[in-house]
Amino acid sequence: MDTPSTQRSKATQPLVSIVMGSDSDLPKMEGCLDALHEFGIPFDIQVVSAHRTPQLAHEFASGAEGRGVRVIIAAAGGAAHLAGVMASLTVLPVIGMPIAAAPLQGIDALYSTVQMPPGVPVATVGVDASRNAGILAVQILATGEPALREKLKAFKIRMADGVREKSKKLQDKLSAK
Repeated sequence: MDTPSTQRSKATQPLVSIVMGSDSDLPKMEGCLDALHEFGIPFDIQVVSAHRTPQLAHEFASGAEGRGVRVIIAAAGGAAHLAGVMASLTVLPVIGMPIAAAPLQGIDALYSTVQMPPGVPVATVGVDASRNAGILAVQILATGEPALREKLKAFKIRMADGVREKSKKLQDKLSAK
């Protein structure tokens, strides 16, 4: 599955591996892809099912460290065991991104992702919060990379400035009435 986003990230060794339970999850992962691009983080992305392709899931997770990957992001809906399976097979940090699906709108995926047994942690972002998954991966990588940490600091300043600007516009609008 080569999308423009995945093609652009192939130029260098991926530091983040994104795995989705289905190709239909890709639109919900755009925020994650955008965040990784924004910070210049190379990544790869694949479809792997914890239930339909368990051997592939095992190979993907157990081989990630050897491929130079430093963080795995696992997105899945429904039973959403993908992040837990990844975390059980590697020492790398795993970020779970629960995906909303009918009929429970992601609450089942959230519970499946966040309720891990002791010793098998999965960092979990909100349902369909793929941008946060990407930013969390950047924060994890930044713990050992000062230049990336500086980019994150600038990002946080831009976010705060944006909130201040919105508040100013709101106050201006309200005072004009």
